[in-house]
Amino acid sequence: MKYVYGAAVAVSLSLMTAVCDHKNSPTMLTNPTTATFTAALRPSAEVPSITGVESTGTGAVTITLDVAKDTTGNVTGAMATFMVNLSGFPAGTPVNMAHIHQAATGQNGDVVVSTTLAPGDVTLSNGSGTFTRSGVAVPPDVANQILANPAGFYFNIHSTLNPGGAARGQLARVQ
Repeated sequence: MKYVYGAAVAVSLSLMTAVCDHKNSPTMLTNPTTATFTAALRPSAEVPSITGVESTGTGAVTITLDVAKDTTGNVTGAMATFMVNLSGFPAGTPVNMAHIHQAATGQNGDVVVSTTLAPGDVTLSNGSGTFTRSGVAVPPDVANQILANPAGFYFNIHSTLNPGGAARGQLARVQ
């Protein structure tokens, strides 16, 4: 019985030491949070605006960002899930790419988070459709910037007819 009690005390002390050591570690993950963003996707929001057959398309994206922070509140890691709904596009429209860019309304910017969608992954057979991408890594600095200023970022989809972007919308935080 003394051996079991002694082993339990030793394990408890080891765990307490590990916890105390981790509290001082800048890589300890605390306060995990989830932030949700949406964007209404419109061809008219592209720069320049889309004209022609794809100009009647619309859509919406919901982006869930799961963020881990260290003890000082800095983002140490982030994963995104994208849920995209599209309608009103011509039958057979391929969605070749989809991602988040950094730029304000009316400006074009660089891609900062890709959904990993590839040409051939999504075709809007009847002009409507949905797709989801999850487990997409987001660089911590980009996650910090999106959390601080979601309107400084936009989500867009690209098609074969409009390789520069077919529909776009600025991010807005809803949670």
